[in-house]
Amino acid sequence: MHYVGLDLAWGERRPTGVAVLDPQARLLHVATVRDDDEIVAALAPYTDGPCLVAVDAPLIVVNETGSRQAEKDLSADFRRFEAGAHPANLGKPEFRDGSRGLRICRRLGLDLDPRSGRERRGIEVYPHPATVVLFGLTQTLKYKAKPGRDLELLRAELLRLMDHVETVVTVDVTWQGLRDDVVAATRKSQLRVVEDQVDAVVCAYVGWFADRWPSRTTIYGDLETGYIVTPTLRDETARVHDAISDYVERRPALARAGERAVATVTAVLDDAGINYLSVTGRTKTVASFAEKASRLGPDGRPLYTDPAHQITDQVGVRVIAYVRDDVAAVAELLAGHGTVLDDRDLGQEAASQGRFGYASRHLLLELEGVDESPVQVQVRTVLQHAWAEFEHDIRYKGTVPPEHASDFDRRFTLAAGLLDLADRELSAIRETLRGGAAPSEPVAADSDDPRLEPRQLAAYLAGQYAGAVWSRSDHYAWISGLLLELGITSFDELGDVLADVDEDRIAARMGYRTPPGAVRRLDDALLSRFGERYVALRGNADRTAALRQRLGRLSGG
Repeated sequence: MHYVGLDLAWGERRPTGVAVLDPQARLLHVATVRDDDEIVAALAPYTDGPCLVAVDAPLIVVNETGSRQAEKDLSADFRRFEAGAHPANLGKPEFRDGSRGLRICRRLGLDLDPRSGRERRGIEVYPHPATVVLFGLTQTLKYKAKPGRDLELLRAELLRLMDHVETVVTVDVTWQGLRDDVVAATRKSQLRVVEDQVDAVVCAYVGWFADRWPSRTTIYGDLETGYIVTPTLRDETARVHDAISDYVERRPALARAGERAVATVTAVLDDAGINYLSVTGRTKTVASFAEKASRLGPDGRPLYTDPAHQITDQVGVRVIAYVRDDVAAVAELLAGHGTVLDDRDLGQEAASQGRFGYASRHLLLELEGVDESPVQVQVRTVLQHAWAEFEHDIRYKGTVPPEHASDFDRRFTLAAGLLDLADRELSAIRETLRGGAAPSEPVAADSDDPRLEPRQLAAYLAGQYAGAVWSRSDHYAWISGLLLELGITSFDELGDVLADVDEDRIAARMGYRTPPGAVRRLDDALLSRFGERYVALRGNADRTAALRQRLGRLSGG
């Protein structure tokens, strides 16, 4: 079944937008054509078999003057949204000899009865009221060129409409090209070319919607006097639609908040010397938010009565650590840099039920410096992450044959148990090695590089700071550069500097919440030893304020 949308122009000199969706509401085709022959030719690959063609133009017009009853009834419901219908009558030249939409539908051999169950049908639709219902608008979007509307307003409103469409239609590269055209447009006429195609996609989706959910669709008028098909205006879904519309408006600010959240979490972990694999972030897409906001519970009612506040993963950060102990350390550190609204250890929850499965620590935080939204921080080990990603790809992005479902469940459970054991063993290995160097083959120093070689520095610090955890490998190279700025180019010179440092006093002053990494221990020792000179190093330019705070603590301030 193909769902075709036609944003039909009044005359053949103006472009008509055409679009086609598949049964999963995926965009298969979108373009502009002009005359009737071009329309029929463009649709031929999609209308030879089962199809529903939704046309934005009057199909049946029999009244001599005024408006059709369908237009009157629809306008009564949608006029407050500025989505009333224009009158169609036989007094207008374009309808005197039959409408253009009717001619095209007859050429395609379509049944025009909106209540027909035949597999090849044509219906009349109207995008403006449809967008009000589908996207929870309080009024229609002003993307049509009219007096008083400048290019920037038209561009912004058309992009808003495209954002909304992406919440219900899976778009393609052609659609992205249309977006690029809107952004680059320098004339209103360039926007009009895109507008016709976007309206066609909306028409196609209305056809898809009407076929999928006839109980949520209203037919204004009838086959004898003319009709218009549109999604039903339903008050019970208004809050969901409003939340989606609001999210479209808020997402740019949330995306910026997500970037700050990643930077904040990274800075906190680096400052504490936690050895982690990666810190990444994402802001929920409009399509993902819309899908979640629209979920129904077992009773058929919306699962979220207040999606804007109940959907708490709008801004997300993921920390991948190496071993289990670091997961707890990360959670404790982040709790000290914000307010914990929720804290769930999903691996522990599974274990308490006597099973293995998805394991990840989920924190919901009001994070310092991120005011737009709470931040969901997922913390998991490398092995937990590998299991979660693979399981998600198989179950949700692929297709599990029913005959293999129970076997896959057993295998995923077995894999989760083995990885849990592996995580425990890796933690035990690190605990055994803590306080000693991580052995490796000797590394020859680069005669052209005066810095202390990072791997040799790692071995030196492992002996210097008994009990310190390993730091990230790139951090050893970073602090080697700071040592060079201080003029320290040998381990003998470094030993002389550290000989005068009171490590017990530093530990007492800093009050480490988690065992600091070796690089953090050295960082604090150098700060204590050199004070403002250390703060002023070029390599510390991006953390001057934080270092001065720490220096104040070391000084007893």
